[in-house]
Amino acid sequence: MTHRILFVCLGNICRSPAAEGVFRARAPHHRTDSAGTSGWHIGDPPYGPMQKAARARNIDLSDLRARQFMAEDFQRFDLIIGMDADNIAGIEALRPEGNHTPVCLLTDFAPDTGADHVPDPYYTRDFVGALDLIEAAVEGLEAHLRGRQ
Repeated sequence: MTHRILFVCLGNICRSPAAEGVFRARAPHHRTDSAGTSGWHIGDPPYGPMQKAARARNIDLSDLRARQFMAEDFQRFDLIIGMDADNIAGIEALRPEGNHTPVCLLTDFAPDTGADHVPDPYYTRDFVGALDLIEAAVEGLEAHLRGRQ
């Protein structure tokens, strides 16, 4: 079964494109995209240091471009995944009445890490740590999706 999954962070230049890149590298048969709750970086490629950290793990983000999350995404995707509570709030603020598309945190799929969100490496400068957490969560997401099939 193919799933349609949207990864969402604030600017769509670090965490969500990294999560999309990690997930599509591991599970290319699913349809993925990423978006930001803000419109600050629309059309921009992922942030250079995040691309560099991802490339070191053989994950290419260079074809991705930032876009803003929109209400229509609730109809276009089966699952919407935010990186932190602020992202979830921004997503839910646009939920159309009567829509039931699941929205959750990426770290929900990595309970063993003890993390309750993916820290924004644009501010922390810890691109490697963010990717470590994203990879652990994507592994859990894959297991979750296999269980739903």
